[in-house]
Amino acid sequence: MTISRQTCIYVFGCITFLLIIITTIRLITFISISMSASINLHNNMFNTLIRATTYFFNTNLSGSILNRFSKDIGTIDEMLPVSLLDCIHNALNLLGVLIVVGIINIYLMIPAIILAAIFYKITVFYLSLSRSIKRLEASTRSPVFTHLNATIQGLTTIRAFEAETILSKEFDNHQDLHSSAWYLFITSSRAFAFWLDLICFIYTSIVTFSFLVISNTTFGGNVGLAISQTCGLAGLVQFGMRQTAELENHMTSVERVLEYTNAPQECSTESTTDNLTSLKWPSNGRIVFKNFHLRYGPTLSYAINNLNVNIEPMQKVGIVGRTGAGKSSLILALFRLAFNEGKIIIDGIEINELGLHDLRSKISIIPQEPVLFSGTMRTN
Repeated sequence: MTISRQTCIYVFGCITFLLIIITTIRLITFISISMSASINLHNNMFNTLIRATTYFFNTNLSGSILNRFSKDIGTIDEMLPVSLLDCIHNALNLLGVLIVVGIINIYLMIPAIILAAIFYKITVFYLSLSRSIKRLEASTRSPVFTHLNATIQGLTTIRAFEAETILSKEFDNHQDLHSSAWYLFITSSRAFAFWLDLICFIYTSIVTFSFLVISNTTFGGNVGLAISQTCGLAGLVQFGMRQTAELENHMTSVERVLEYTNAPQECSTESTTDNLTSLKWPSNGRIVFKNFHLRYGPTLSYAINNLNVNIEPMQKVGIVGRTGAGKSSLILALFRLAFNEGKIIIDGIEINELGLHDLRSKISIIPQEPVLFSGTMRTN
């Protein structure tokens, strides 16, 4: 049965049109899933940091937080989906080439398997190195953001004291440290690519000379097809290994974002007690500390240890002590900004039973350092 040229054109056109539709659906679906995952990671990290404890912000500098929201989220948005798509696309192409090579000559699968094993060993060795270097690069990037943020906030003071040169040198030191880590990452990637290129070249040479020296009766077309498929297979494996390594490196950004999504959270903002009436509490101002302990971290030593004191209504109490004696810690305890143990009772209600919003909205403080928030004087 012969097929006319017109029929072949129709079949080819239908296959091409179907391929375009499937490719479009694949790209739209992949982009939608990638963006949804990135948005969820960003929102989860943002919502977690909004409710994070004071201890978290004391142990994580602003540069580290800015680094997560800028560089790491940018990597997840832009670079990670591309690497993942390349890995999937390359794996499917590699499977197709292996099937074609196996149909033409099953013996060509032997060097292909050897090539894949060698590449796998090199990739495992490289990934163990690149993950550590990528984390080092990310950690050295945070001081750059911290220094830049602090410099922008203190521009007036810097100009007043003519400290531009000092700040510039400090920034150069932070940038040099980050550049050295980034250069190490680039050179290790190039070394990895060089060894992959070298192994691919050796493999292609072995296959080519095997046809020239060993087999003299093989049809020339089959030889050309085998060599071309061998070159294509080596290129696919090489590119696949590179993209797999890049994907592994980009996943460190996901790891760093997920680290912040698990940050410790403050207690609920809503009160669970029925004794609180928003208009009357606190009405007198009687404060009682019972067996009270305070520390700034779960593993740190106590800043206040076993405090028992009664402060009656209308009393003016002065707290005197040396630096580090715990004077400011008492204020933090009233606002529940640290790790409290024991009881603090204000007008008969234990503050641990109150929501943070209800508690903090009923207490005022004049801080040691003058601070004005953006907005009007009334809102401050």
